[in-house]
Amino acid sequence: MEMIETCLPGVVRLRPRRFADARGWFMETWNEKTFASLGLPLVFKQDNQSHSHRDVLRGLHYQLQQPQGKLVRALHGAIFDVAVDIRRSSPHFGQWAGAELSASNGEMLWIPPGFAHGFLVLTETADVAYKATDFYAPHAERTILWNDPAIQIEWPGGHTPIVSDKDAQGAPLHSAELPD
Repeated sequence: MEMIETCLPGVVRLRPRRFADARGWFMETWNEKTFASLGLPLVFKQDNQSHSHRDVLRGLHYQLQQPQGKLVRALHGAIFDVAVDIRRSSPHFGQWAGAELSASNGEMLWIPPGFAHGFLVLTETADVAYKATDFYAPHAERTILWNDPAIQIEWPGGHTPIVSDKDAQGAPLHSAELPD
């Protein structure tokens, strides 16, 4: 597995090796020994999957308690996946990293605890799966405004995405309730 650094320390793209033949291909998406050798987490507590239509934007989500690290990949279609550093003590506070994840490129994004996460669907539909290092805690979930001008995420497409009411009412980073 190839590990590719992003502009945010700790947020990395992972490119599993694909073994292809006339039947198709095979790739290993998680292996305890491989992850240990890369210094990545070995314990995941929850697997999640979503199905979304083109231009749907989910995020930017995080949890005050039980912060989750996430290993994200697209099973079908393509997404623009984003991590925002929300650790007040970090020299990268408020900065973001993004990567296109697709079924065709097979890449994954590791987002450690301490980051908000969101993605925009780039294809007609996309199925996204992610492993989380802690359980979902609805009482602790918060949302940062997807288009916060202080963060300046460069979402592809150039038009207003489809967001849930909760995500539309996300807080700007400067007034968001953030973990300690």
